[in-house]
Amino acid sequence: MISANPEHINWPVPEPELPAEVHPALAEAVRAAATAYRAARHTHSRAALAEEVADGADGTPTMRVDALVEDAIAEAAARNGVNLLSEEAGYLDHGSATTLVVDPVDGSANAAAGVPLCAFAGVVLADGTPAEAVTCWLDTGRCWWTRAGTESTYRTSGRTDLAGASVNLLRPKANTLPAWQRVARVAGRVRALSTSCLEAALVAEGSVDAFADPGSDTHRIVDLAAAMVTVPAAGGVVLDVHGRPLEFAMDVTRRWSGVVAATRPLGEQLIATILG
Repeated sequence: MISANPEHINWPVPEPELPAEVHPALAEAVRAAATAYRAARHTHSRAALAEEVADGADGTPTMRVDALVEDAIAEAAARNGVNLLSEEAGYLDHGSATTLVVDPVDGSANAAAGVPLCAFAGVVLADGTPAEAVTCWLDTGRCWWTRAGTESTYRTSGRTDLAGASVNLLRPKANTLPAWQRVARVAGRVRALSTSCLEAALVAEGSVDAFADPGSDTHRIVDLAAAMVTVPAAGGVVLDVHGRPLEFAMDVTRRWSGVVAATRPLGEQLIATILG
């Protein structure tokens, strides 16, 4: 039953729809995230979920909703004996050749407020090489799974021209507003959903043509890791506005302005427009 208490967010959180082939440690991490997210929404108010309870390893404040979900994922990783690189905790070394690179709750502000747009995203690294990725839309249970090095069932839109394209952007900030406006004047439609991992998955399946941080250097490796596996397998690209290489380094303080596009020509046009 849905509570009438407006301070709590008691909409149901379904079980993730995961294929049987998903790596067991990654599958358990996804399910742990969904379970913890469900419990957090039923037991904490919006204000409590949004409260900053610590400083994360990436140097930004940690919301309670992030901490609750990440703790559950860390326990799952430990049970499976795999290493973990996560947004708040940083690198947890369990002496394994397998590492999970995860963003426990991408779209934390949405999650805390009850806006149903947030995601778990994770990648399995085998000896430092990406093996597979899952992005899970937590409020629906919908999952995108890709095995690295193989063509996926997802296909981007194939669009090559920014003019008239459907583009998602990070919300405008003081230092990115001019770039935001340049893109908006050329694109056919612009959205800001505030959940980079989910928006990248939408590019992979062709629902939108591109997604970008218009130059604010907001993205860490955990924000882009799943896209770096999922999007190329669907025919798209993941780039950085300033041309910096995207690397699976165990450092959540490094920053990029990620651009996820249906094709390289579209990605390069989008970067050129952002740079002005």
